[in-house]
Amino acid sequence: MAKLKAPLLSLGAAGALGKAVVFFPWKGINAARQYVVPTNPKTTGQNTQRGYVTAAVANIHAVMQTASHPLSAADKIAVALWGSTYPTPRTWFNQLVKNWVDQLVAGLLGFNLTDGTTTPGAGSLAVSIWALGDDITAGRFYWGTTKACTSGWVASADAAGNHTGTIPSLTAGVKYYWQFQATAPASYVGVKSGVYYGTPT
Repeated sequence: MAKLKAPLLSLGAAGALGKAVVFFPWKGINAARQYVVPTNPKTTGQNTQRGYVTAAVANIHAVMQTASHPLSAADKIAVALWGSTYPTPRTWFNQLVKNWVDQLVAGLLGFNLTDGTTTPGAGSLAVSIWALGDDITAGRFYWGTTKACTSGWVASADAAGNHTGTIPSLTAGVKYYWQFQATAPASYVGVKSGVYYGTPT
């Protein structure tokens, strides 16, 4: 696939040019590729993978509409920030689908965490995230001064699906990032929240 700049018919071009070249937008990039005859393989592996994606998308829609602690605009921003830690550009939606599918491919269970909050304190951040249904029973809040969150971690306290913790001994006025990662039960290890942030006072 070629990345295009003007004047190669790429200024917002979309669609096929005869049966030679196809122009299309891809993640904000004007691109072109060779025309190929569409195929739709229905192998067992292909159908399984499609089922994973279908399940991931269905759950995202469900947690956006739940009455209690739905996926919020702040959650989407946090997941997009998590997606930005990878070399390839990813939207918040793509990142949630990827984490879910990766879990299923590994023989584990997918989960979408919601309603992350950060409350700044004196040299600390009080953090929380919801795992609706209380399927995830334990986790850790990883934190750091970059969105990679590699400086340290604190264990979460779980109360009916609300995971909370306090990140202590922080420097006032410095921006810190945090991300929740499930640690129990074993079937949910690998589930992560978006990357949130706050600045202690």
